Amino acid sequence: MLPKFLLADNSQEMPDMLYVVHNESPRFIVGSDIEEFSVNQTIYWIDEEPMDKELIAHLLEEAEEFLEAELENQDSYFEDGEGN
Repeated sequence: MLPKFLLADNSQEMPDMLYVVHNESPRFIVGSDIEEFSVNQTIYWIDEEPMDKELIAHLLEEAEEFLEAELENQDSYFEDGEGN
C-alpha cells in the first residue's frame, strides 16, 4: 500500500518545482515553486476533479502540511548526521 502523500521533483526538467502526489481518491499531483509552495500551485488531476471546492481546499491544505512536515523531517535527519 502506498502512503497517502509522496514528495516528487524533476531537477532535470523543472529544477525550481516541487510536487506533492496524493495517492488516495481523488488522486492528484500539486506542483509549485520550491521556495513558495502555497503560491502559484498547479493541480494535475489523475481522478476526476471533485465539484466540492471545500474538499479541494482541504486536500491542498493537507498536501502543504505533509510537505512542511516532510521537509522538517529531512532537515533534522541530515542535521543529526543520519544522512551521511
